[in-house]
Amino acid sequence: HLPVSEWYVNGSRNDLLYWGLDYPPLTAYHSWLCGAVAHRLDPSWVALGDSRGHESPQHKQFMRYSVLLADVAVYFSAVLISVMVLCRRFSAHQKAVVALSLLLQPSLLLIDHGHFQYNCVSLGLALWGIALVSSGHDVLGSIDFVLALNYKQMELYHSFPFFFYLLGKALRSKHRVRKVVALGITVIATFGLCWAPFLSSWELTLQLLHRLFPFERGLFEDKVANIWCSMSIVLKLRSLFSLQFLVRLASLVTLLASVPSSLNLFQRPTCDRFILALANTSLAFFLFSFQVHEKSILLAALPIALLAPSFPRAATWFAVVASYSMYPLLVRDGLGLTCLALCGLYLLFSATFLPSLSPSHLSPLLSPSCCVSSRSGGWIVPALKVLVFSLLPLLCALSHVVPPPVRYPDLFPVLISSVSCLHFLGFFAYFNYAQLTCCTTSSPSPNTHAGANATPTSTGTLAATQDHYRQNRSSPSDGHTSTCKQRHNNKQHAS
Repeated sequence: HLPVSEWYVNGSRNDLLYWGLDYPPLTAYHSWLCGAVAHRLDPSWVALGDSRGHESPQHKQFMRYSVLLADVAVYFSAVLISVMVLCRRFSAHQKAVVALSLLLQPSLLLIDHGHFQYNCVSLGLALWGIALVSSGHDVLGSIDFVLALNYKQMELYHSFPFFFYLLGKALRSKHRVRKVVALGITVIATFGLCWAPFLSSWELTLQLLHRLFPFERGLFEDKVANIWCSMSIVLKLRSLFSLQFLVRLASLVTLLASVPSSLNLFQRPTCDRFILALANTSLAFFLFSFQVHEKSILLAALPIALLAPSFPRAATWFAVVASYSMYPLLVRDGLGLTCLALCGLYLLFSATFLPSLSPSHLSPLLSPSCCVSSRSGGWIVPALKVLVFSLLPLLCALSHVVPPPVRYPDLFPVLISSVSCLHFLGFFAYFNYAQLTCCTTSSPSPNTHAGANATPTSTGTLAATQDHYRQNRSSPSDGHTSTCKQRHNNKQHAS
């Protein structure tokens, strides 16, 4: 009903306080398309002004189907292509298990199909980008990631790994200048096409940016399981410091937390480090950045789900904790019982099928030396098991049967977010350790015919890799914990 120039501008016909548009242009175009289809089906669903608060079974059904259609078109296809690329040496059964571990993520199902959002689109586009750059199609992968970023600005969580991985590969290629220029032109051109209708005036562009980054909303949203919300229990940061100082502090801490993983990826741009860096950087952004929402944990859940073949236990734990961390939000939507049921089903699925993806069946991208043995954790692993499988579910259950003290009405939401935050800090340390101690230098690129796209750190003899995996299949599941020197000698012998 409105011209493009008014989509992000507050006015009498567009009250931005009533679910105003605060996502990038690609979301706006998608919303316009859904609105156009809805208008053809029933104009009362989207009548300007009069449709506020409108509810009908038919309209709800249309909205649900719109999410399902986006899910199938973007996310399902991305899962299939990523499994084909990242798990190309797996059996059909193992590929199906990896695909289901991505499709059955309880946090994504709860938010998109319960809370009702379209996170599957941005995550699907990002997953397309991951699969394409991992297979040597860097330009196409860059386009997909820029599209993901122009659908939801939270994809900034994945921006550092994409940037450093592509730059590291380009600078190690034969035609480095040409590759860097091609990637730069691709990114700028894709951004330009997405933003073209909003570049007609400087004021409109600034208004769009203001809507995308509403710093005035504060340091964090509600009871999010990050460090700032947890610290606010004892240290009221928002009362002690100005908004500008908190923005700078959060930005600085986020940057510092992302540096080790990003520099390691830039120095050794291999596919396994790329996926680990995606997990580490997205966790750094979630834990330390400014204006974090509970749903932002989905950005970390995606790459960690991709790590399930190498880290089946950690990936399962994270998926469950990510769902529990949003429990207060889900309860408000009447999804508390659904959350508990989906987490239980996912645990059952993982216990039944993920053991077939033990480190002895790793894909070429996720080599055994990049895995952290569960035995090396000592008492840490049993302690984490207790926390995951008893403490968080117990807190969720107690929040329904035990009334909180009058003085602390948000006691249980705060406890749930704080315990979840401790888990996320543990995962952040765990996956950073896995990446920084990953000592392989011969993980082959899945695109063996990439030619100039292949890099010194992502190539190696196929025979050596196949022989290495044959050795692993004949050894105990924790045999990959041998020293880096031994692994290196084995590879030299295989070569």
